[in-house]
Amino acid sequence: MLDATQERLCDTNPSDFSDLKALTINCTLKRSPEGSHTAKLLGVVEAILVRNLVQLEQVRLVDHDIAPGVYPDMTEHGAERDDWPQIWEKVAAADILVIGSPIWLGEKSSVCKQLIERLYAHSGQTNDKGQYVFYGKVGGCIVTGNEDGIKHVGMGVLYSLQHIGYTIPPQADAGWIGEAGPGPSYGDESEDGQSRVGFDNDFTRRNTTFATWNLMHMARMLKDAGGIPCHGNSVDLWNEGRRFDAPNPEHR
Repeated sequence: MLDATQERLCDTNPSDFSDLKALTINCTLKRSPEGSHTAKLLGVVEAILVRNLVQLEQVRLVDHDIAPGVYPDMTEHGAERDDWPQIWEKVAAADILVIGSPIWLGEKSSVCKQLIERLYAHSGQTNDKGQYVFYGKVGGCIVTGNEDGIKHVGMGVLYSLQHIGYTIPPQADAGWIGEAGPGPSYGDESEDGQSRVGFDNDFTRRNTTFATWNLMHMARMLKDAGGIPCHGNSVDLWNEGRRFDAPNPEHR
């Protein structure tokens, strides 16, 4: 899974990431056990995380019954079933979230869009500092397809994550696309049967490596700093201040 350069970087790592937790969410449209090209590229990220002792959990979202909506538990809003609360426990525990999505019609998958909507359902919740609940967590994305759109999908996913409070490190996205039009996708067997398509693409391997290490480094920095300082960004302090700053009706 990892090449010699990636192995060397893991072997010479001077940092301790063993107290970090990561969650990868694969937003493929394919249910298990069907093979997923996105899972193959996410596998590179996961291999680097595990080699550096980051605690890893994996979710293929389409395998779960996730109700549409923007509330934490949609069974409280008419849905017969909603597995999201169990997924949310994993999201809440993770210092690092990596979203993997295929490209369809130049866009992230419908499953990825649903994931973002359900993450947004928690955007009003706060941590013990009164900050929005995603503060102190880092996010990134991995994209696969055989049409153009990596940067477009990355732009939408990363914007959404930072908007709800995730910290986005430098170069926190990576992806692979083959030739435009029908053809092999990432990890498919080559025509001669001697290799896997995309595995030898140095650009994708490098960017995936950089993204993973940047996620680990940023998560390490945030955890060591106790998260992001709450001065100026705490909902609790803002609301408290608004009470004190309210105009005095006697001063007219």
